[in-house]
Amino acid sequence: MYAPARHDETTGLLHYVDQQLEALRSALYGLTEEQARATPCRSALSVGGLVKHAAYCMRGAVLRLTTEVTTQPLDAAAVAGFTGSFAIGDDETVAGTLAEFDRARAELLAVVARTDPGAESTAPPAPWHGIHDARPIHTRFYLVHLVEEFARHAGHADIIREQIDGVAVPALVLTLAGAPANDFFTPYEAAPGTVRV
Repeated sequence: MYAPARHDETTGLLHYVDQQLEALRSALYGLTEEQARATPCRSALSVGGLVKHAAYCMRGAVLRLTTEVTTQPLDAAAVAGFTGSFAIGDDETVAGTLAEFDRARAELLAVVARTDPGAESTAPPAPWHGIHDARPIHTRFYLVHLVEEFARHAGHADIIREQIDGVAVPALVLTLAGAPANDFFTPYEAAPGTVRV
């Protein structure tokens, strides 16, 4: 959890991004490989797939924050890369997905820490929202979007995890942080042979 603090804007945004990433990662704790791939809701989303997609988004965010991106590729390869980022493939493992997530997370957080939210930037076209031209923004706009993006997917992961075994992600985050039991929280105990994060 990002506890109340008097941080500057960049540090605050960094912590809010990382808080959502921690929730996504924690959602895998204690699941079997099969459960991590399960899609118990009406959508095709799984907890493992959401962690993989977050890594995909983080790699894209690093590119956006370190280069001037003014176009949005929409060719077949780009669309396939995007849609494929939502599921762990048959040739992939949850452990490998977590390792890639951790690499992407470290890189993104390092980039965000050096980013000036007030810097001039450009948002590429977003034709799925009816925006067909690049538009000027401050980097703050994009950083806040990252908080929104990862928070949405952390919420998805929480709902899916609760459908699998009734465990809420905030309890997993507290467990992994080493929080002691109290009137509001009982630490989660992962079964042997399940995902460790």
